[in-house]
Amino acid sequence: MRSILITGGNGGLGLAIGRYFLSHDPEARVWLGVRTRRDKAAILAEEHSGRCRLLDLEVTDPAAWQAAVEEIVNTDSRLDVLVNNAGLHRDCLLATMPAETWHQVIAANLDATFHGCRAAVTPMMRQRFGRIINIASLSAIMPPLGQTNYAAAKAGVVAMGRTLAKEVARAGITVNSILPGYIETEAIGEMDEEARKAAQRGIPMRRFGKPAEVAAAVYFLASDDAAYITGAALKIDGGIY
Repeated sequence: MRSILITGGNGGLGLAIGRYFLSHDPEARVWLGVRTRRDKAAILAEEHSGRCRLLDLEVTDPAAWQAAVEEIVNTDSRLDVLVNNAGLHRDCLLATMPAETWHQVIAANLDATFHGCRAAVTPMMRQRFGRIINIASLSAIMPPLGQTNYAAAKAGVVAMGRTLAKEVARAGITVNSILPGYIETEAIGEMDEEARKAAQRGIPMRRFGKPAEVAAAVYFLASDDAAYITGAALKIDGGIY
């Protein structure tokens, strides 16, 4: 049994990643980290009873991370893959950005990834194997207006992953980041038609990405075939540059 923890398990991307592992790896048990919303994750867990479980996880709380990892290890005797997918953005120009908005976004994206990595590396080092995949964002390297907080957080995720990759490489653990561009998730659904058209015009492929296309990359980075890839930051954006 290969044990996989995916945070943000009720969102479009988290669900797609969980579904991909369940469909392609018959030995996988997927743990979906959820908070208040869990309706869609509960459906996936019901469809794959025994192989998919929900886990209460407030990603900004270090104690919650420790409890979650302990529950997984006590149940499966190991934690093989961590996908740090949870996050949020609160866009606002820096000149008018409340300090609280800055701290919320940093906590939900950068601090949460730190807490997750720190909790996961202990059992991974003990078992001399692990795969950590951090979902960053294209904003980390191509930040748009109004995302000083989000871009800073995601750039920090990429830099942290590269550093951690060096620290744990000899323990058989790889750490990589994925930088999605425009993906057909809830955020795209909230855009008005004009904004959607403008965004598509800026993508050489002239379409938004599919969650399954991101999930496929996560699955590959978690596989044995990617054992020599670590510290990487993979753009999935349809060719934006």
